[in-house]
Amino acid sequence: MYLFPCINLPQKVIAAAEAAKTEPDAFYCKRLLNATGIVVVPGSGFRQVPGTWHFRCTILPQEDKIPSIVNRLTEFHKKFMDEFVN
Repeated sequence: MYLFPCINLPQKVIAAAEAAKTEPDAFYCKRLLNATGIVVVPGSGFRQVPGTWHFRCTILPQEDKIPSIVNRLTEFHKKFMDEFVN
C-alpha cells in the first residue's frame, strides 16, 4: 500500500532546507530517517505542485507492526514541527 501525504512545512523548515541546499520535503525525509529509521521518498521527485510538500510511503511491515511505525512517525512529526515552529 502507498501513502502520499501532504506535509505543511513552516517557513523555518524551508529556510533550513535552502541552507542545506536541498528540497524541504527531502530535508524532512532525511531527518525522519535519521531519527526513526523510517524510509520515505520525498514528493519533490514526483513532480508535485511547486510550493507543496509531500512524501511517499510504502507500507510493507506485518499488519501488527503498523501501529508502532505510525506512532514513531507521529512522534517524529510533532518534535520536528515543535523544533521549527517555536
